[in-house]
Amino acid sequence: MDKQPIAVSVVIPVFNEEESVPVLYSELKESLDSLAQEYEIIFVDDGSRDRTLSLLEGLQAKDARVVVISLRRNFGQTAALSAGFDQARGKVIVTLDGDLQNDPADIPELLEKSKEYDVVSGWRVNRQDPFLSRRFPSMVANWIISKVTGVHLHDYGCTLKAYRREVVQGIRLYGEMHRFIPAIASWMGTSIVEVPTHHRARRFGRSKYGISRIIRVILDLIAVKFLISFSTKPIQFFGQLGSLSILGGIGISLYLTFIKLFLGKDIGRRPLLLLGALLIILGVQLVAMGLLGELMVRIYHESQAKPIYVVRKILRQADQPQA
Repeated sequence: MDKQPIAVSVVIPVFNEEESVPVLYSELKESLDSLAQEYEIIFVDDGSRDRTLSLLEGLQAKDARVVVISLRRNFGQTAALSAGFDQARGKVIVTLDGDLQNDPADIPELLEKSKEYDVVSGWRVNRQDPFLSRRFPSMVANWIISKVTGVHLHDYGCTLKAYRREVVQGIRLYGEMHRFIPAIASWMGTSIVEVPTHHRARRFGRSKYGISRIIRVILDLIAVKFLISFSTKPIQFFGQLGSLSILGGIGISLYLTFIKLFLGKDIGRRPLLLLGALLIILGVQLVAMGLLGELMVRIYHESQAKPIYVVRKILRQADQPQA
């Protein structure tokens, strides 16, 4: 495959979207042709069981700017986006859903903002989804994610985003991590902006997302928070928890000792005695986990030469114009 860089890559994961694909391609082509820039459209078929793949193959045969990636089975949106990122040649990579709810007409505005920012995130201001089952849970999730990660966005779930190539190159995705890319990228000191975008009611089929997805998102959020704050210093996370647990256990033990020695009361059958002992044991285990985590982090970084920082630019004296 020719990996010569081009201006824009658009990555669209699709799963059983045979009705949407022809319309989406037409809208994308109209929007991207207006840019007068070299582009490619990367469709990632995530194990579709309808005619989606055959339709995409037909589009690719007619248009050399269309790239089709066919996954062997349904791996999920995060994996599909990751596959698209790996094959993308664009200096800017745009992502959007394949169900026509994102409007391709918004892409030029995102690309314009990407000249100033590393990550441009879409914000579905007038979201055309049911309130109780989709919009309200999303509002709560966005608030929680913003508070936990420290990256405040109104709409983490909007797939319509634009990334500079170097942002996604340094990120490895798994689980439901695609929605957290702005938060993960913040570790690299990226600049992020949110742009209001259009959102349309679903025209074909039904949503692929169920309520069970919430649990996976919550677990991935915990992982993201740990990666952002403690990935290179796990002892500070486990050590703090362990220290609090040990102090709590010692406090309970001292209280019971006082009761036994000075008040002469029996403490042998008190549940508080068991709680104090458990807190001390748990605290020691947490500190030990932190120490093991420190060893694993050092082995990981040293064996893979993985950096613990990201350089924006380097200026040297030789780079300055000579008098």
